[in-house]
Amino acid sequence: MMFFRFMLVGILNTIFGYSLWALMFYLGLHYAVSLILATIICILFNFKTTGALVFKNKSGSLIVKFIQVYIFITALSLIGLKIAKTLGFNMYLSGFVLTIIFAIVSFLLQKEYVFKRKE
Repeated sequence: MMFFRFMLVGILNTIFGYSLWALMFYLGLHYAVSLILATIICILFNFKTTGALVFKNKSGSLIVKFIQVYIFITALSLIGLKIAKTLGFNMYLSGFVLTIIFAIVSFLLQKEYVFKRKE
């Protein structure tokens, strides 16, 4: 059930985040700048929705761990986009595919690192 909630909230967060990235990229910002700005805007939105709706945890004290996960995911995304650009792949499709891959990685890191319940 938790993974199902994560997927539903993740769809909302992904649409929100990808739309911001694509809009900024479309408006002429460099793909890396677009990704970083979209990530910064999405962090608080995602923290609140994921914490409250998926992991049933509204503790603001977990924001540092949440941000650490996002920095890690963003770094991997930047590397993936740079590789995609170097290989001549479509940047929009590449951004979408990487978003799906890193959504799964993000769930695992959030479940086991950020919102891990004490036994």
